[in-house]
Amino acid sequence: MDDNHARGILRSMIARILAPLALLSTPLAAQDETAAPPQEVDFETTLVVLETTMGDITVALETERAPITAGNFLRYADEDRFDGTVFYRAMHLQWGEPPNGLLQGGTQNNPDRILEGVPHEPTNETGLSHTNGALSMARLDPGTATGDFSIMIKDQKGLDAQPDSDDPNLKAGYAVFGYVVDGMDVVHAIHDSPRDPEAGEGWMKGQMLAEPVTIVDVRRVEPVEID
Repeated sequence: MDDNHARGILRSMIARILAPLALLSTPLAAQDETAAPPQEVDFETTLVVLETTMGDITVALETERAPITAGNFLRYADEDRFDGTVFYRAMHLQWGEPPNGLLQGGTQNNPDRILEGVPHEPTNETGLSHTNGALSMARLDPGTATGDFSIMIKDQKGLDAQPDSDDPNLKAGYAVFGYVVDGMDVVHAIHDSPRDPEAGEGWMKGQMLAEPVTIVDVRRVEPVEID
């Protein structure tokens, strides 16, 4: 065997060894030129502003991913059922970096304001989560949510649906239906307002604001027309 022939065999062997090693270090998308890059989906939302005596909070309601729950909130807004209600509860959690917890407001089960409870939309079906700034419906049993809601301060993913739980309440979780897109500073300011140590019942004692903050108006944000 001459030297040229030997070198050719060696190059062939090296090529066969290096080819699979190259695949291990190459992104899958590069291995398959026909693979499409992942696409970000823009889900339909509706902007709503909550005007309070401490400032405005703008939220994007998830009308596509949580249509029943977001639609319920919009009905309360469109029928002025939130106007004149209050943010009344500030839950402060004692772990993690403050502020941490949630802010709750709404109709407080006022019979003159509330509508019939809406079907529950669990987060494992909507794809939403109780992350920082998420809006979530307050409820007793699943399907009883009416006109009270909470805003998450920091991630509170323990409120998401837990499909594997044996506890029906944990299994259902709470229904996220939107996210704050502007005005989290206002949320934090209300959450930081003084609380009445004697107000509230059971485990909610001490979580009630000493001076609840009025929700003056809740309305859709009108689209800006561009000439």
